[in-house]
Amino acid sequence: MKIAVIGLGVEGKKALHSLLNHGYHVYASDMNEELTIESDHDFELELGNHDLDKINSADAVILSPSLWNIEAFKEFKSNNKLFSDVINNHKSIFTIGVTGTNGKTTTCFMIKEILQNYGFKILIGGNAGGGFDGYTELILESSEKNYDILIVEVCDMTLDFCAHNFDFDLLVVTNLGYDHLNVHKSMQNYQNSIQTFLKEKKAVLNINDKILSGMGNFAEETFFFDYYLGELNLFGKFNRQNAAAAAAVAKILNIPKENINESLKSFTPVPGRINELNIGKSKIVIGKTDNISAITAVLSEEKFDVVILGTPRRNEYWRYDIFEEASKVNPKLIGLFPGLDNTTIQAEELLINNGYNGPIQILNDIKEVVEFTIDWIKKDSTIFIGGNGQDKIMKIKEILEHINVNEKMF
Repeated sequence: MKIAVIGLGVEGKKALHSLLNHGYHVYASDMNEELTIESDHDFELELGNHDLDKINSADAVILSPSLWNIEAFKEFKSNNKLFSDVINNHKSIFTIGVTGTNGKTTTCFMIKEILQNYGFKILIGGNAGGGFDGYTELILESSEKNYDILIVEVCDMTLDFCAHNFDFDLLVVTNLGYDHLNVHKSMQNYQNSIQTFLKEKKAVLNINDKILSGMGNFAEETFFFDYYLGELNLFGKFNRQNAAAAAAVAKILNIPKENINESLKSFTPVPGRINELNIGKSKIVIGKTDNISAITAVLSEEKFDVVILGTPRRNEYWRYDIFEEASKVNPKLIGLFPGLDNTTIQAEELLINNGYNGPIQILNDIKEVVEFTIDWIKKDSTIFIGGNGQDKIMKIKEILEHINVNEKMF
């Protein structure tokens, strides 16, 4: 079977590699002529053009989420040519979708933990930007093995795409915050997209979110969650909301309360998400917080002596609000490192312009972040490391977990 992959962004690349690994023949195209794709498999790649003859001659088409609403490609959605319509075993599996601005991945894994411990065979995945292998991998995997329940992390930029490609039986929305506004353009548009996504579905919504608390009538049936009050070994009230969402899903699926509590009690942080380390007398909270809603949730929990933040890409204007938020809590010192791009100078200017008059330390790489953190650990400090650059933050955490502060690390 030959598949055409149109658009090679994050999801498109993941789809390409999944298809090749599963033995499909692939024609892939993207308008970016400077794109580089590495693979051990043979496939046909065309850059700078989409050859409609080759696309139409394929057995099925995968359309990148970023191209989903482009007029030129709408015909593929209406003639049952999309890959998810041709390979559609996944649509017969009970499917839970988890979306929102923050907390999606943790909530997905909490749901998986509870259901899997109870005996269900679970397939989890979805949003490639969140660290999963992409939506296509889920479709392929569920076509080759038997699963009881499918859990899909749905990026808020792919709501329309996922509504067509998956048949959701239950939707969870964790919260709505200011992220991806380059796509949504406004919070009202984001809200409208969520309302459309919920239509004729069973939904689990956050009662503490001002927007979601008023959306009860948009779904066919709505359940609200608050804070989980059981034992939970995770940092922050926001994780108690994630746990409450997972518990609500489990309750809908008739999982006994004692099983829910036991699974959440033993749940450990997802790699890359907020984690707490205690080294000597110091406390380190570390994890990706790349939008204002995420960082506000963390900084409202604790008074930090030092805040160390990874910087965003130059054009991601909506992510620079995290520096305004950091300036408000006025730590003793703020450190900046290149998270997704070397925009530390821009971030420093924003901190100063927003009234932060404490010292600002520019840290050029992971090595400097770790050494700087160790210096403050020796002062018995409370430290937060977050912002942008999930891969770098995960590496920093990995190193810190194995340090001996009395030894030279580098």
